Amino acid sequence: MKEAELELHFAMAFSSAAPSDRFLVVVVTVAVMLLLAAVGAEAETRRYQFDVQMTSVTRLCGTKSIVTVNGQYPGPTLFAREGDHVEVNVVNHSPYNMSIHWHGVRQLFSAWADGPSYITQCPIQPGQSYTYRFQIVGQRGTLWWHAHISWLRATVHGPIVILPPAGVPYPFPAPDEEVPVIFGEWWRNDTEAVIAEALRTGGGPNISDAYTINGLPGPLYNCSAQDTFRLKVKPGKTYMLRLINAALNDELFFSIANHTLTVVDVDAVYVKPFTVDTLVIAPGQTSNVILAAKPSYSGARYLMEARPYTNTQGTFDNTTVAGILEYDDPCPTTTGGPTSSSSVVPVFAPDLPQINDTSFVANYTAKLRSLASAEYPAAVPQKVDRRFFFTVGLGTHPCAVNGTCQGPNGSRFAASINNVSFVLPTKAILQSHFTGKSRGVYASNFPSFPLMPFNYTGTPPNNTNVMNGTKVVVLPFGTTVELVMQDTSILGAESHPLHLHGYNFFVVGQGFGNFDPANDPAKFNLVDPVERNTVGVPAGGWVAIRFRADNPGVWFMHCHLEVHMSWGLKMAWLVLDGKLPNQKLPPPPSDLPQC
Repeated sequence: MKEAELELHFAMAFSSAAPSDRFLVVVVTVAVMLLLAAVGAEAETRRYQFDVQMTSVTRLCGTKSIVTVNGQYPGPTLFAREGDHVEVNVVNHSPYNMSIHWHGVRQLFSAWADGPSYITQCPIQPGQSYTYRFQIVGQRGTLWWHAHISWLRATVHGPIVILPPAGVPYPFPAPDEEVPVIFGEWWRNDTEAVIAEALRTGGGPNISDAYTINGLPGPLYNCSAQDTFRLKVKPGKTYMLRLINAALNDELFFSIANHTLTVVDVDAVYVKPFTVDTLVIAPGQTSNVILAAKPSYSGARYLMEARPYTNTQGTFDNTTVAGILEYDDPCPTTTGGPTSSSSVVPVFAPDLPQINDTSFVANYTAKLRSLASAEYPAAVPQKVDRRFFFTVGLGTHPCAVNGTCQGPNGSRFAASINNVSFVLPTKAILQSHFTGKSRGVYASNFPSFPLMPFNYTGTPPNNTNVMNGTKVVVLPFGTTVELVMQDTSILGAESHPLHLHGYNFFVVGQGFGNFDPANDPAKFNLVDPVERNTVGVPAGGWVAIRFRADNPGVWFMHCHLEVHMSWGLKMAWLVLDGKLPNQKLPPPPSDLPQC
């Protein structure tokens, strides 16, 4: 079968079902994958058409109009192979400004395609279009794409499946089938209205009404038994679940009753395999896990469940989403057999950790290690040129005179890094830098360390107010960076999943309490630390990462809890061009959206 025919096979698989059911048929067999890898070693250009449009969707017995891509929720899967070029033409038919971020894609020398609004591009306005062009370099596994403006990523998101290079196998036994599994959140109300009201009052936004698996809330919610993700498996087969946490505001525990999961990949980087009953996945993170089906027909069904992990003192969506894993019956009968309506098939539920089980999360993340093999080395920077210490956490803004504010003690909620609450400019930072017109757009004096140190996880300071600013860190090309991110307990300790655009980084250390610069670095793992693009700053603790600034552009770093990002927990790195011609960012494309 020719490669073009295989691509058509994939396209038909995703277009043959109704929008609400498409994820029920997204199964890629290994046989097809290997055929795809075997035909032609040349990199291909994968072209996709994304029409952003309003679509009516019914969940929880209510129908509302949501923003979708191609009428699908979740959106279509983008397939590519390592080394391929990708072109995605995005046409905005919606009434909202739009941009798409290809979460985790390195975007080597293609920063114009990264997507965050007012950072690397102005948004695509209603009625306009933009073609994202980039190459997949040195990455394989699962990533995802999503809207990167306001709260539109609640419904505008989908998987990115990156196959290995032609003829290159996985470094673990190949599964029989593969299935993308996206966790999300669902609001009965319009999410744009939800965040607009929260920003108006300065209080916390209304929590979601349900979690979803592949867009479906499942049988544990009222009026949702018909909207349940079902995974049919065959005895003795293995399945790779490509897990993606697209939830806006919650880290999630995930487990399948009476089954184990072997973790083989996180954030499109292979890891030393390890087996667990339950895993934890933060917003923005991805993980490939191997599910081994039981050797024979079990005559039972098994719930696959996800529910939040949180330490917040505020309100959150304390519900559980469930899908169903069921086995194909090799001997179906019509009367009294295992699949007949008159039989009672037992249903088993998993035992998930307590909702605030921080020790479970710490033990799980400690198991993540890079392969660090000859074929897949861990290129951890051993020498550091610049060290940074960032405090991350919640604070407040004072209420305006005669204002009505619903934050702590009549204030407004804010979030900050080193006490700077980031304010998005009205012009794109990258374009302003590239054209030399940065005056009034951003300042290049982001603090490398807290300006006023305090006991970060102890008694908070009396003044909880944070400053506003649009500030960036400027790095020369090739700089090796060590960044320690410290949670603060000013308004309560919380976990913060931080995502860095344009780079993978190595998680060299983490711990609880205040980071000790005299003793903690001696414990850093510089041999096989896990490589990621999104990492959780532990509640009441710290995490240390290292990376090499070898990709010129302006790169957003932000909390992937959407509410914290809306409150200003974000900043940007400006990496300058190198001295050689192949170390320079090319000019912007002619169709780059203008503000």
